[in-house]
Amino acid sequence: MVRAPADAFGGRRGPMAVIAVTKERRAGETRVAATPETVKKLVAAGFEVVVETGAGAGASMADADYEAAGARIAKTAKDAAGKADVLFKVRSPEADEIAALKSGAFVAALLNPYNEKPTVQALAKAGVSAFAMEFIPRITRAQVMDALSSQANLAGYRAVIEAAEAYGRALPMMMTPAGTIAPAKVFIMGVGVAGLQAIATARRLGAVVTATDVRPATKEQVESLGAKFVAVEDEEFRQAETSGGYAKEMSAEYQKKQAELIGGHIAKQDIVITTALIPGRPAPKLVTADQVASMKSGSVLVDLAVEQGGNVEGARLGEVATTANGVKIMGVPNLPARISADSSSLYARNLLAFAGLFLTKEGAFAPDLEDEILKAALVTHGGAVVNPSLNA
Repeated sequence: MVRAPADAFGGRRGPMAVIAVTKERRAGETRVAATPETVKKLVAAGFEVVVETGAGAGASMADADYEAAGARIAKTAKDAAGKADVLFKVRSPEADEIAALKSGAFVAALLNPYNEKPTVQALAKAGVSAFAMEFIPRITRAQVMDALSSQANLAGYRAVIEAAEAYGRALPMMMTPAGTIAPAKVFIMGVGVAGLQAIATARRLGAVVTATDVRPATKEQVESLGAKFVAVEDEEFRQAETSGGYAKEMSAEYQKKQAELIGGHIAKQDIVITTALIPGRPAPKLVTADQVASMKSGSVLVDLAVEQGGNVEGARLGEVATTANGVKIMGVPNLPARISADSSSLYARNLLAFAGLFLTKEGAFAPDLEDEILKAALVTHGGAVVNPSLNA
C-alpha cells in the first residue's frame, strides 16, 4: 500500500475517511473484500474501517478478528455504508447498498460493467464514483492491484482440482506390482494467468500437459512449465496480441485452421480446461460439439468462460452436463469463491494497495482522478458513466 509518512497523522482528531466493507449478497459468493490483515493496515494508515457483521463468515473470518484488527462492526449494510467515504466490495453493490451511500462516495469492486449495465447506471445516478477493479491497467506500478490476475490465478488452480475430482482416475503415472497406471492427458486452452496456473497445477499432479493460445508470447511460458505448446504458428498468430496483453479475436480462417489442428488432439485428452476471454465480448467458442463427441467416456471439460457464454459448446452455467458419450462438461461459475479464504486474502491486498492511491504524499484523503490507474478504473463520476469503453 502507498503509505503516508509515519508522522502524517500525528495530532489529528479523527480518521480522515471511512471505508465500509459489506457482506456479499450474490448466491454462491463466499469472498470478502477485506481481511483482518488488511483492516489492520488500513487503520494504521488513518482510515476508519466499518465491517458489516458476518461479512467474512464465508471465508472463515470472524467478526471478533476484524474487531481485534481495529474495525467497527455494523449490524446491517445500511449501517456500514451510510457514512462511508469508500465502499469495498467483491461483486458490485446491490440496490439497497447503493441507496445507503452518500453522494460523492467511492466504490471499488469487481463491477462486471459490460454485463451489469443497470448497476453501473444506478451508481452513476446515485452520484457515486465507482471503480471497476477489472479495469486496473496492466502496468508495472499496478501489478499489486491487479484483481483479475489474483483471482484468475486461483481459478486456474481450482479448475484442475475440480477436473481431477470429476475425472475419477489418477492423474500421475503410478507403477505398482499390479501394473502401471498411465498418466492423465490434460489440455489447457487459453494461456493467461488462469491457464498458466492450471498448467503448473496439472504438472504438479503428474499429468502430461499440453496447451494452446493465440498469443505467440505464451509459447515460451508454456514450455517453461514443462508443457507442450500446440498452435498454428502463421503470420496472424504472430500478431495476435493487444498492447494490453490480451488476446485479439482471431479471424474465421485462423479459427478453422486451429480447430483442424487441435480437433484430433482433443480426442486423445482426458481433461480439457478452457480459459479464453475477450473483455467486453462473448467468450469465443473453442470446443465444438463434434470435438466433445470425439472424446472418450469419462473425459472432463472445465469451462472457465461459462459466465460469458462459454468456450465449450454444450456448457451450461452452474451445471455439470454429461453427454451421450459419457463426457462431463463442467460449467461451474466463480471458482475463486471455492477457495474463499485465499481468494479473499489476495483480493483484499489488491484493494489495500488501491486504497493507497486515495492518499496524498502527506497522507490526506484526496483521490487524484487524473492518476493513470484511478482514471483507467473509473466507471462512474459526477452523475455520469465516464469510462470510454462503456460509452463506445
